[in-house]
Amino acid sequence: MGLKLEKVVPWGRSLDEYIRMFNLTPDDLRLKILDCAAGPASFNAEMAGKGYSVISCDPIYQFTGEEISRRIEETYPAIMAGVEANRDSYVWQDIQSPAHLAQVRMAAMQQFLLDFSSGLQTGRYVFGELPVLPFKTGEFDLALCSHLLFTYSDHLSQIFHIEAITQLCRVASQVRIFPILNLSGEVSPLLLPAMRELKSQGYELEIQQVAYEFQRGGNQLLRVVNPNLSASARVEASYNLTI
Repeated sequence: MGLKLEKVVPWGRSLDEYIRMFNLTPDDLRLKILDCAAGPASFNAEMAGKGYSVISCDPIYQFTGEEISRRIEETYPAIMAGVEANRDSYVWQDIQSPAHLAQVRMAAMQQFLLDFSSGLQTGRYVFGELPVLPFKTGEFDLALCSHLLFTYSDHLSQIFHIEAITQLCRVASQVRIFPILNLSGEVSPLLLPAMRELKSQGYELEIQQVAYEFQRGGNQLLRVVNPNLSASARVEASYNLTI
């Protein structure tokens, strides 16, 4: 049956998980990255500590750290109860048990909470919500979207998915979305229709295997490239090399 949630909930993951979920190479980490629908992940905090450039965007950033912390506390019991009830839907390897999952997730979200106030002041955390983002066209090299698109297929329409992905492709030349499963652990029924529509609009799409699997079968991402922005980036790089 898989996990069931009534709405999108705040739940955060770590830099190590992001690297594996999104096939991030050392070169990727040096890019200007947008983490969209980032929630209370520690990815930004950990990347900032290493000197990398990440902007995280989420509607939850309209709230204070204390308010976000309370929402996490309210969400936690429902998620953990759902995981316990569907243990067979998960791969208990790197994360060894529901208790270990709780420890890993809460550690990541606590790291986010400790970083949130300073990151908000320096512009690393930005209030914004798909399908309309408050960023300039081509502002980022790479946009990441974890556990929102396709995950919440029962809550977000096909039109929303297409508008959201095209918006991500407006602000970044490359987009990676993980996973392509819905909450029930099935390949999202919106995946293929969305891919067909995006391909008809000229986007380049690829499903990639990743070295990460917690949700059983959830070891693939969707990579979308905006060829127009990619071409502009190549021209700009060539120009910078010649001046």
